[in-house]
Amino acid sequence: MKNADVKILLVDDEPDILEIVSYNLKNEGYKVFTAKNGLQAVESAKKHSPHLIILDIMMPHMDGIEACEKIRATAGLENVLITFFTARGEDYSQMAGFDVGADDYITKPIKPKVLVSKIKGLLRRIKDVKSSSSSDSEGVVQVGEIIIDREEYVIIKDGNKLSLPRKEFELFSLLASKPDKVFKRDAILDKVWGNEVVVGGRTIDVHIRKLREKIGDQYFKTVKGVGYKFVIDED
Repeated sequence: MKNADVKILLVDDEPDILEIVSYNLKNEGYKVFTAKNGLQAVESAKKHSPHLIILDIMMPHMDGIEACEKIRATAGLENVLITFFTARGEDYSQMAGFDVGADDYITKPIKPKVLVSKIKGLLRRIKDVKSSSSSDSEGVVQVGEIIIDREEYVIIKDGNKLSLPRKEFELFSLLASKPDKVFKRDAILDKVWGNEVVVGGRTIDVHIRKLREKIGDQYFKTVKGVGYKFVIDED
C-alpha cells in the first residue's frame, strides 16, 4: 500500500496540533482528514473509512474514549487502527483506552519526526496482516468447535459470528494457532503489538479479559509469571 492510498483521521481540539501534525503527515504523502471533537470523529470515520485514527482523549462534546467505543461498534470500522494521542499518561487512562479497543497509545509532547516514525510503525501492521493473509492458503481454520475467519476478522462459535477488534482477533488467533502451548508475555507483545511499539504491561491482561467475556473463560488459562495459553478442553 502506497502512502498516497493511506487515509488517516486526526482528531484533536487544539488547532496548533491539528495543523502541525497534519502538515507532517501530508508531507509523507498520506491523505489526512481532521476532526475537532469526538462527535466529528465518529462522523468522519463513518464517511471516510480511514486506515488509522489518531485520537485525543480530552475533548469537548464527546471524549476520545466514548468516540473510540462508538467507532468500534460501527459496522466496517471494527478493525481500523486506533491510537490515542494525549498528554494524559496515567495508567488508568491507558487502561480505559485499551478497554474500548484502542491499538496503541502515544503520549504528548512528541517531536513531529518521532510521531511520523511511530505512525509508520503502526501502518506496517496493516501491510503485515495483508501479506500474512495472502501467504496463508487457509483463510478459514477450525480449532475445536471454534471457526476462525482470518479474512473477515471474525470467529464463529456455536453458530454465532463474533466480530472482534483487530488486536483481540490477533491475540486470539495467535493463542489458538497452537492449543495448549504457553505463549510468554514478551512473545505475545512482539507478535501482536510489534517491537516498535511500547505498551503498558497490563495491556495483554485487558485483552484476555475481553476475550474471556466474549468467547468463554474456559478457553484461556493463565500461567502465572509466564503468560497465557488457549485450551480446547480444560478439566
